[in-house]
Amino acid sequence: MQPVDPKRAVTQISQRLSLRKPQAEALRRLDDIVELIAPSKDTDVAAARAAVRQAYGKLSDATFDDFERDFPSICFALATGVGKTRLMGAFISYLYMIGKSRNFFVLAPNLTIYEKLLADFQPTSPKYVFRGIEAFAHNAPLIVNAENYEEGRGVRGTDLFGREGAIINIFNISKINSEVRGGNSPRIKRLQEYIGDSYFAYLSGLDDLVLLMDEAHRYRGSAGAKAIAELKPILGLEVTATPKTVGSKSQDFRNVVYRYDLPDAMEDGYVKEPAVGTRANFNPKSVDEETLQRIKLEDGVNYHEHVRVKLETYARQQDVKVVRPFMLVVTQDTTHARQVREFIESDGFFDGRYKGRVAEIHSKLTGEESDENAQRLLNIEKAGDTDIVIHVNKLKEGWDVSNLFTIVPLRASASDILTEQTLGRGLRLPYGKRTGVEVVDTLTVIAHERFDELISKAKEENGVTRKLKGVTIGDGGDVPSSKPVVVPAPSVIEQMIAQAAMPDALPTSFPAYVPGGTQVAPPQGFAAPPAPAFKYSKPEELNIAKTVLAVVLPQIGKEVSSIKDLQNPKVIERIASAAVAAQKFDDGLFPTVTLEQATAVAEEVCKQFVQRTIAIPTLTITPKQQVSFGFKPFELDVKSWNYQPLSKELMIQILRTEARSTISGEAGGERPERLADYLVTKLIDFPEVDYEAHSNILYGLAGQVVSHFRAKYPDEEQLRTVLQGHAKQMAEAIFVQMKQNMWREQANYRVTVTAAFEHLKPQTFDGSSQDTVRDFRHPPERLQDIKRFIFGGFAKCCYQMAKFDSDTERKMAVILEQDSTVQLWMKPGPNQFKIFDADGLPYQPDFVVETDTDKLIIETKRASEMEDATVKRKADAASLWAFIATEVHGKKIGDKPWSYLLVPENAVLGNATVKGLLSNCQRLADADLRARYDVSTV
Repeated sequence: MQPVDPKRAVTQISQRLSLRKPQAEALRRLDDIVELIAPSKDTDVAAARAAVRQAYGKLSDATFDDFERDFPSICFALATGVGKTRLMGAFISYLYMIGKSRNFFVLAPNLTIYEKLLADFQPTSPKYVFRGIEAFAHNAPLIVNAENYEEGRGVRGTDLFGREGAIINIFNISKINSEVRGGNSPRIKRLQEYIGDSYFAYLSGLDDLVLLMDEAHRYRGSAGAKAIAELKPILGLEVTATPKTVGSKSQDFRNVVYRYDLPDAMEDGYVKEPAVGTRANFNPKSVDEETLQRIKLEDGVNYHEHVRVKLETYARQQDVKVVRPFMLVVTQDTTHARQVREFIESDGFFDGRYKGRVAEIHSKLTGEESDENAQRLLNIEKAGDTDIVIHVNKLKEGWDVSNLFTIVPLRASASDILTEQTLGRGLRLPYGKRTGVEVVDTLTVIAHERFDELISKAKEENGVTRKLKGVTIGDGGDVPSSKPVVVPAPSVIEQMIAQAAMPDALPTSFPAYVPGGTQVAPPQGFAAPPAPAFKYSKPEELNIAKTVLAVVLPQIGKEVSSIKDLQNPKVIERIASAAVAAQKFDDGLFPTVTLEQATAVAEEVCKQFVQRTIAIPTLTITPKQQVSFGFKPFELDVKSWNYQPLSKELMIQILRTEARSTISGEAGGERPERLADYLVTKLIDFPEVDYEAHSNILYGLAGQVVSHFRAKYPDEEQLRTVLQGHAKQMAEAIFVQMKQNMWREQANYRVTVTAAFEHLKPQTFDGSSQDTVRDFRHPPERLQDIKRFIFGGFAKCCYQMAKFDSDTERKMAVILEQDSTVQLWMKPGPNQFKIFDADGLPYQPDFVVETDTDKLIIETKRASEMEDATVKRKADAASLWAFIATEVHGKKIGDKPWSYLLVPENAVLGNATVKGLLSNCQRLADADLRARYDVSTV
């Protein structure tokens, strides 16, 4: 393979692997260091140490002083959950692509991590570390491991024909350790006939072997360090979340070139937010230790069940996999663990509900899990049949899962609780990114007796997390003590049919019928507002009604031009015939019906559907051509710019670590003729800037900066050092102003109407308060509790139940119910609308409303958020959708026009009307939209 330019390789890998910010920065620093020290068998280690120390010895996120090994070895300290395995994949890709190495040795500290690494380096794995890397697309790296190295793999090339390519050796440290039982050498160091030497000796003789050490703090002991040194790699790359040696007298690593700690990961949203929980209005000193332990376990289970419902609700709303959570209980010793398990599985603990759903994981010999037990822990994430894991002491690395949300440490100190070994096991996000649902994005530690101490300790400068949220459990707290429930919320028409099928059941204790044939059972004894009565009640008639609603109407919506067509007798006959045909595949539970009976039922379903559904067309919107954009000439605001000249010596250091060229006096480095080139070369690094298209504006802006500093520094050399030394920062500031002066051509869209109306998807709510459903006219006693409640009592809503994120939304519902011009309204669920903002993110508006004359998408916001960039981006996307829905679909069928309305909270008043809101609140006029978007030729 032809080597790739290193800078290009960094860019390609960052993009292809979608590296997170810390991963991309770590790769960039590796690129720096490879250029600084040119690693090889002949590298002068002392000179390399000096070069790296000069570049990274005094940075706030690096503590480099020494390699601490006989070869260049650098450490990247990344917090748990950020993605150290993917980073190792990026490192290997980079070194292979630039031609520096094709032989790699990846070291694992134990069997668990060894097996995880083997899986992640396989192309069939969903977490494959090289997915998207072009260099490995057709010739994946050969993986050599402890089970197959004796077959001669790697020595002969990547295949039977000796083809060259990347070869990655993955071994557990125990397989190469010099000190094994009985004083014998490990197998890898024994003679192999096919190479005339040991495989270990073969590896140590390679002139391009690069060593990657996962959980690097495990290889600082004498035996492990000696074995690693004997490999004689040209470069060592260490990754760990805890850059300290193990043992009672741990020492900080001295070879850290990049550090990205847990608080940084939390701030950037790469891991869960830790929280500490306690019981509301409870004094832990008022009870003895045994009682306190019982209370903590009970509250932990209450919170665990609260999380379970939130996760199931989120999964159903977003149509993603359901994550099954578990709770971790950390005990002091094996005797304590056994006692806790016996108590949790007894009839006296929640009536024996958790009997058989508890796993006790520990080793009586060491106090840490064996590899076998660690494997059981890993399976918990997949199986979902364990609610509680009881563990002794801290968990070792190699076990971190995405379905741990609750930790109950018993008899633990604040220092023990706040260590990354404790928190780090459960910080991985279940869906790979923050969801915006607080409980799903949080890891909570139940620690009543340590609550205040933990909050204070977390604020310490060197704390694992500098801010720790508090959660109270129990009545009056954040999480009520009552068992939460999952509440299905079908549309009114679905509820009518399901209610008619179970006339003797409690009001709305029937299951919600979900299109596709599945049913969601409501909680036992749950009672929600009943739906209006359905005209038909015989089992065979209701079976036809269900078939019409769930099977036929979604298909008919793609074939008719308007929801009004459902009142056409010929269309009703087609629907009835399709429903009867579908009965042929029934299992015979219901008597057959005649076509005449089916037509009568279909007519009633269609009638109710039209009356109780806001027809939302399904639009596929795609640009007809690439939209051109550019930047308008403007005057830069540089009044506050006061960059100072840099000495030539300082300039050498800056360029050596960043621009990679040396300037010394008149003779060194590149010296462009035009001073503006210092800035233009940095500006074209931004992906939005095309030099060919924007060169005039770039030189115009750069010229303004040159003029500004020429007035301050008439001396040409001083001016040059200012521009050269601060070019990157200046370019970033210039680009911010450029984006504020960006223009776009009118967009021309091709629009396809794939369905005249959307089926109203069933929604799923979590009910976590004692009085789950309450009348929408009555606000909760504490407005901050509003998200806990499900509201009912509606006459015009497409659903009998709704949830509100704020009391402003509840007040808006009151306005809509009272307004005589409003025919229907609803709060759409996730995926009900196909609206995407400029960043490609889905947008779920607060309300959809149909009045006598209009269809409206309404969003309520705080007055302070009205000018927020994200709010405006979503408003723009929704306005475009409404405009296109009107122009392309509505006008063709004579439907009501769509509009988007952004309403500040101070306009949601008791005497407000929809007509008044339309007159006074923000919305983009049709003329403005028509000027920006062309859909006339669709």
